[in-house]
Amino acid sequence: MMDQLKQNKITSDLLSHIRLNYSFKLWMGFLLTTFAICLYAYATQLENGLIVTGLGDYVSWGMYISNFVFFVATSLIGMLISSVLILSGAKWAAPLARIAEIIALAFAAVAGLVIVSDMGRPERLINVFLYGRIQSPILWDVTVVTVYVLISTLLLYLPLIPDMKICYEKLDKTPKLLRNIYKMLSLNWVGSIEQQKIIKKSIFILSILIIPVALAIHTVTSWLFASTSRVGWDSSIFGPYFVSGAFVSGSAAVIIAMAVYRNSYNLKDYITDMHFDKMGKLLVLVSLVYLYFNLNEYMVPGYKMKKFDAMHLHDLFTGSHAFLFWSVQLFGLVIPIILLLFKKMRKPTPMVIIALFVIFGAWFKRYIIVIPTMEHPFLPIQNVPFSFKVYTPTLTESLITLAPIVLVLIIITSLSKLIPIIPVQETIEHYEEETK
Repeated sequence: MMDQLKQNKITSDLLSHIRLNYSFKLWMGFLLTTFAICLYAYATQLENGLIVTGLGDYVSWGMYISNFVFFVATSLIGMLISSVLILSGAKWAAPLARIAEIIALAFAAVAGLVIVSDMGRPERLINVFLYGRIQSPILWDVTVVTVYVLISTLLLYLPLIPDMKICYEKLDKTPKLLRNIYKMLSLNWVGSIEQQKIIKKSIFILSILIIPVALAIHTVTSWLFASTSRVGWDSSIFGPYFVSGAFVSGSAAVIIAMAVYRNSYNLKDYITDMHFDKMGKLLVLVSLVYLYFNLNEYMVPGYKMKKFDAMHLHDLFTGSHAFLFWSVQLFGLVIPIILLLFKKMRKPTPMVIIALFVIFGAWFKRYIIVIPTMEHPFLPIQNVPFSFKVYTPTLTESLITLAPIVLVLIIITSLSKLIPIIPVQETIEHYEEETK
């Protein structure tokens, strides 16, 4: 009887947030209003062209491409938690796997739209599929992003099948249409041994497949930069450098989501201080790896000190981009590493503050990668207006850059209100194993 009561409590706790309360409506109203304003800004760009942005002949990549690299980076957290950690036997990460997959799917799915925002003629995107050349990293990028979105969708859906059956049976007060969707998505799940074997085997195969695809998605993105001879991008470390940076931003995003779900959905018994402590240690680990590649990025060209490398590094270290550069390095990487070495800082509240600094630092780090390099072409900039020499984003461009971020929040918020954030069936099975 006690076991049944405990199972009922777990089910009730993990399904209680699937309802349309006032705070959800208010938050979604804010997001949709903001998104509508951003869409109006994009309509202005679509009508008048990229002239409404700060982009030009010299700095042709701006916040849009910085945004794209950030989105692709953050999406890799699904692979790190739901694949690498779970396959390596880190059972503590199991309650966080679905959170990571929701974040990964949202960011990866929207990443393609970020590229569209950078196109003056977005209708020509179809030409990538019709006439794409295998020699082009852009075609590879489109391919691996699409495959990654597909695998991430399956990795989110397959473990959900048993929970869909639970939602259909327990959420009897939800609209009939939604209950029918739950029933359809449960695929006649009855929990038989054969069904469990199929699900576990499928998840295991996908967990292995997603690792090379995830590594490829950000490695190919890095090749878009490294395949040029521009100072600041002409480097052989950009592949692992981008991947390690992706784990940093993704881990920070998961920590923020953990805190929001924990407090908003009353999940303190399921997302505990132990999970924050483990995620804090994980963030330190990936940040140290990323710090190593940051040192490589600047130390090697600094040691050689070729003419154009010297100009680029001077601009970063002491020039017009120095304040942003040092702020990103210190507040987005070095100081978080130092703080998270102390156990007191690996508690929920300080962790969220640190994660916010890390994720903002991660975005501006992509800005630092893109903009200063484009402001220093090999050929001197002569006989052009001053605005051509220095990149300054416009309000329209900023709103369009904000649009994908808002869309990601809409997707994450919607999924969080339709499916259990913590796996219900898996949590019940874990409880039964502990009580044996």
